[in-house]
Order: sequence, then structure tokens, then C-alpha cells
Amino acid sequence: MVMDSIDTPSPPSQSQYQIGHPRHFYLAVDRLQFKMQTLVDLLDLVGRRSCLPIVVCCSTRDDLDSLCSSLSPLPFISSSALYSDLAEDERAFVLEKFGQVATRWNQVNHAGAGNDDDVGKDDRSHMVIVTDACLPLLTSGESAMNAHLLINYELPAKKETYGRRLAACLAADGIVINMVVGGEVVTLKSIEESTGIVMQEMPMQILDIL
Repeated sequence: MVMDSIDTPSPPSQSQYQIGHPRHFYLAVDRLQFKMQTLVDLLDLVGRRSCLPIVVCCSTRDDLDSLCSSLSPLPFISSSALYSDLAEDERAFVLEKFGQVATRWNQVNHAGAGNDDDVGKDDRSHMVIVTDACLPLLTSGESAMNAHLLINYELPAKKETYGRRLAACLAADGIVINMVVGGEVVTLKSIEESTGIVMQEMPMQILDIL
């Protein structure tokens, strides 16, 4: 795993892991060329949680295509993508399927299911990769995806875009992981200051809080 590129996390505070509201973390990557492999390693780990609904947000179609190519071979996760030229019925199918996974996650989670390396096909985690232009249109009647885990592969420059991603993708008690490289730390701090959201460093034992 390319977790060598991640700084050692600080000890978590008690309030950091409080259940019932979104929790926001950042994942620092030393260099841009390590970013994709770090994401692959992260998803290979968290995807072992049965039925985990995951959304990965990026900014452009080129980035989406790169993510789909790199992430589709992951053995524990089935994946779909939302992009601009997707047919309306196909888009509806992707959103409906993800909604079923999110519902299944709630059922499994409330039943106290643990981590499993031998997850059956029907209980695999599911991931949707989406650009900002193709987020669910809540004002047009589309439902929020209610992912338990939202990964911002690219940090949006504007707090409004960050807020749209949360509203369209994340469950009320979900977890956000913001991947940051170099100068993006400044953007992260700006979003913190303008939204009042506190971004903690992602714990190495991320499975413990999923």
C-alpha cells in the first residue's frame, strides 16, 4: 500500500468520532503521482466492509475516466459512473441501484455486521464515481445518494461546490475524506474557515470508524 505517503495522524478527540452527523477528514498525499495509488489502496481497504455505499467526486470527465480505469478492478467493490452523456434511463438505474445499496448498508449496519474478507457478491460495497456537473439534481426531484463514505478525489475550490457534494451524496451520519496534495491544503483551510467545518486528519485505522 502507498500509505507511506500519508502523514502519521494525530490522536483523535472524543468528539471527532461522534455518531449522528457528518465527519470530515483529510488525507494528505506527498506527491501528485502517488494520489491515484493512494486512493486505490484506501478503497481496497474500506471496500471490505459489507455493502458500504461509496461516492467518489472529481471535477472533470478526464479525471472520471482515469478513476474508472484505475478503480474498476478492485475485487471487493462494484462500481458505476455518472457522466454527462449517460442516457436518462441509465442514470436513473445507477441512482436506483445505489439507493438499494445504501438501504442495505443501513440494514446490515443496524444488525451489527462486522468486517468480512469473504463478502458475497450481493453484499459487496458499491461505488459511484461522479463529476460535479452530474451530481444528483435535488431541485429537479432526484434523491440524494446517501453514501456512508464520500471521497473528494479533488477538493473543490469553492465552498458552494463542497456543500453541493455533501447535500447530493452524503448520508446525515456519513464520513467525508478529502484527498489533498501540496497547495490544496490552502483550499482545505479556506473551506474550513468559510463553512465552520473542522477537518481532522484521517486515522490510519479507518475501518474502526466506518
